[in-house]
Amino acid sequence: MDLGRVRVAYGAVAGLYIELFGTREQVHVDDLAFIGRHLTRSGTVLDVGCGPGQHTDHLRSLGVDAIGIDLVPEFVAHAKAAHPDGRYLLGSMDSLPFADGSVAGILAWYSLIHRPPQDVDGVLGELRRVMVPGGALVVGFFDGDAVEPFEHKVVTAYRWPVDEFSDRLGKAGFTEVERWRRPADGTHRPHAAIAARAI
Repeated sequence: MDLGRVRVAYGAVAGLYIELFGTREQVHVDDLAFIGRHLTRSGTVLDVGCGPGQHTDHLRSLGVDAIGIDLVPEFVAHAKAAHPDGRYLLGSMDSLPFADGSVAGILAWYSLIHRPPQDVDGVLGELRRVMVPGGALVVGFFDGDAVEPFEHKVVTAYRWPVDEFSDRLGKAGFTEVERWRRPADGTHRPHAAIAARAI
């Protein structure tokens, strides 16, 4: 998937996306609990693919030194305006502007869903590069019986079986510590999340 295509697609619907998902009050309470359980820690935590900044803001409300990063200028501009006390950067998780072993945790909440399977290992390797040993990674994604693309409302996305995604994490230098799944409810697709530790 061309990242330029993803950037343009989300930029075109940024206003609607912000309206629907742009505050932490619009996030499922179970998602917030899972994220907080694993990423409430000392040291810098990156929210990669932060979108409008709702999860970064949530982590900061818990006392976390969270920094949001997104490749969509409209999202970064909104996050800076809505949360002026936070730190938000325009950039890509393919090349993070942080030194090796310098961050305590990373949130990648639905920020890998548009990456083709052949690209995911490289991205996970970059996330591991910047993380301290023992650091926490939390990933949210669409659950499915096979790794397969589907027509997402914004741009093509991928479903992942939880076991397969966990295996990819293991190959990148992480070990799973918790997983959970939420079935489809009529308006939302099946959801999965994995918390992992950098080894």
